[in-house]
Amino acid sequence: MDVLGFIAEMALGIVFVVAGASKVARGREWPVQAAELGAPRPVALVVPWWEMTVGALLVAGLGSPWAAIAALVTLIGFTAAIVVQLRRGRHPQCACFGAWSTAPLGGRHVARNAGFAALAVLAALFG
Repeated sequence: MDVLGFIAEMALGIVFVVAGASKVARGREWPVQAAELGAPRPVALVVPWWEMTVGALLVAGLGSPWAAIAALVTLIGFTAAIVVQLRRGRHPQCACFGAWSTAPLGGRHVARNAGFAALAVLAALFG
């Protein structure tokens, strides 16, 4: 395993585990926040567990390159949802990291996700 791929997998895996766990920690607030972002309730209920699973696979170095590809596809979906809200002129709370991310959605969230997507690409290619 390439060092760059290893670092990308670890960093992205930790981000995904923290994001998922922080959503679970929000309890009943997370599905409400997800609805404001346009996510249907069944999707909102699965997202934290999906994030933690993908993150754990990345941290454990299992499922390469598929875990990194799953992270990339997930990030593309999240970014698309953010862009849709921004194009509609809506700026709900991010809620990406539970209570740690209560800022209104903006371009910085798109940029942050682009950075995470770059990590996913590195993890897929070199992990």
